[in-house]
Amino acid sequence: MRKSAARRERTPLALGVPAGLAVVFLLVPLAGVLARTPWGSLPSRVGSHEVRQALALSLTVSGWALLLSLVLGVPLAWLLARVDFPGKALVRCLVMLPMVLPPTVAGVALLQGYGRRGVAGPWLEEWCGVTLPFSTAGAVVASAFVAMPFLVISLEGALAGLHPRYEETAVSLGASPLRVFRTVTLPMVAPGLLAGAALCWARALGEFGATITFAGNLPGETQTLPLQVYLLLQDDPEGATAVSLLLLAIAAAVLLALRGRWTATPKAAGARTGAGPCPPPGARNRTREEGTGGEGARGQAPAGTAPARTPVPYPLRASVTGATRAVLDVPPGTTVAVVGPNGAGKTTLLRALLGLTRRAAASPLDLGGGDLSAAPAHRRRIAWVPQDGALFPHLTALANTAYGLRAQGVPRAEARREARAGLDELGIGHLAHRRPHELSGGQAQRVALARALAARPRLLLMDEPLAALDQSAKASVRQALRRRLAGFGGVCLLVTHDPVEAVSLADRVLVLEDGEVVQYAAPDELARLPRSPWVARMLGHNAWPGKVTAEGTLRLDDGTELTAAAPPPDGATAALAVAGPEAVTLSASRPPEGGPECGNVWPGTVREVSAQGGRLRVLVAGGADGPDAVAELPPWAAAELRPVEGARVWVGVRAAAVTFVLL
Repeated sequence: MRKSAARRERTPLALGVPAGLAVVFLLVPLAGVLARTPWGSLPSRVGSHEVRQALALSLTVSGWALLLSLVLGVPLAWLLARVDFPGKALVRCLVMLPMVLPPTVAGVALLQGYGRRGVAGPWLEEWCGVTLPFSTAGAVVASAFVAMPFLVISLEGALAGLHPRYEETAVSLGASPLRVFRTVTLPMVAPGLLAGAALCWARALGEFGATITFAGNLPGETQTLPLQVYLLLQDDPEGATAVSLLLLAIAAAVLLALRGRWTATPKAAGARTGAGPCPPPGARNRTREEGTGGEGARGQAPAGTAPARTPVPYPLRASVTGATRAVLDVPPGTTVAVVGPNGAGKTTLLRALLGLTRRAAASPLDLGGGDLSAAPAHRRRIAWVPQDGALFPHLTALANTAYGLRAQGVPRAEARREARAGLDELGIGHLAHRRPHELSGGQAQRVALARALAARPRLLLMDEPLAALDQSAKASVRQALRRRLAGFGGVCLLVTHDPVEAVSLADRVLVLEDGEVVQYAAPDELARLPRSPWVARMLGHNAWPGKVTAEGTLRLDDGTELTAAAPPPDGATAALAVAGPEAVTLSASRPPEGGPECGNVWPGTVREVSAQGGRLRVLVAGGADGPDAVAELPPWAAAELRPVEGARVWVGVRAAAVTFVLL
């Protein structure tokens, strides 16, 4: 409180004075209405027959204008927020134009468009028998014309703040686009929609210029409350002030009810907080329930779960082209870890299989039942678990899990029964009634996995599902994931940057670099023979690419030559020298000739020193004298060398510890 007060006291005069004047400028007219209101005769003036009739007509016209704006404006807002099309900027300009047009000009435009002699007026009269000018319907059209932009702009902002991953996840669970819009999009942008609708209704209620120009001022038919004020102002100024106070009170009530929500973005689309759909690590409830049911051996389900189902085998055969290029032929029941540096095309590969990107396409795409490359995303039977789970914040854990089944037409009772069994299998059935903001990160990820598997997919895609969890939560969820995938009959593609996940969860590892597959192997083979520097470094190894010489050594780009116990095969031209960090030695002086490091020695500079378990991890920059290297020193060696950043050292690698891998 003190800090806030101090901050206000330090407001610069150059800003505070104009701001205060602005408040006074806006307040004086409103104060004038309050000061000039005939309070003694206010009830009789506001309760007169003419005012009551005009108020009833205003409510009717504004209500129908709001309904027309909702029917036409909501789809338009979605189109502007979600679809890129030629002329989009022009359409948005067209939407905002009625907000800046003078009201009488808007009325003239309506006459020229929908009048008896307008562009569309004769067609409306001939085909529908509708004549809009000087009618209640005309008043509705005039009000909707000037009020709809408030709804469209507010809702477009809310939709733009809603991350598309929620809608894409719903599509991957089998929901059609219309169902996604109805069950996910609208509930999640409900605050923005309500705010836009309230502003739209208030603007329609107060519309004057376009209405009087297009619909006239006919008592009981088009004479709304603002038009009544206009008439009273000529003969009864006090009556006009009294009715103006009524409109002012209605408008103020609407704004107070909104309390600024017309500028808010959906809660799920903003920064993560404890109230978001998927809380960050450390959220409440983790200590007590994070590991509940998550421990146990592979394939062992917690007590009380449904009996195991016999998995139906679904192989994966696909050819992905575009920004990412890969040919996949994976037998059923296989988990494939997809790894690679940032920008390698891992997420693009998943989205190509889902059919949710134009950067790449999977054709053909066969999941054991024919080519699905031409099928829309919601008919591919491919479930997707994004990095944060993308649980729908307005649904409970049970409703989230049952969403895919309900989207596929499964009766509600059966869907909830299967969803409950899926949650029980992952040890979180007791959390079925909770909403996502009441779950910890690990619990939310289990719900996301249960939801994906409950949708009966043939292919399961997971994009770094454990990246946001701390180490203890990762271990628990990893065990639950491994156990649950053991009974999955389809193929699972798991994008990860964690070598522990790749080794512990995957049967095969697919390495992508620059959109190309550089290696596809079992985890143990990948660990022994990494075929790219990135893979070797991901696994904690040193990796030095170079050219094979006639003498059987490897010449690096800086001219350093490395030797190994086994020379590269005859005819090899390029290879990768791989050595573990524990095989790298550091010394303050050059090792003697003929020593065990003979042939693989170069000078370098210590760049970084960090603890790695009981060992000391040292990063050495070679510069022009040799390649960079990572060494892990045992305690005795670290105590003897005492490396510090900037110190000059000699790097040695035993030839017997170096392996040449062909590139």
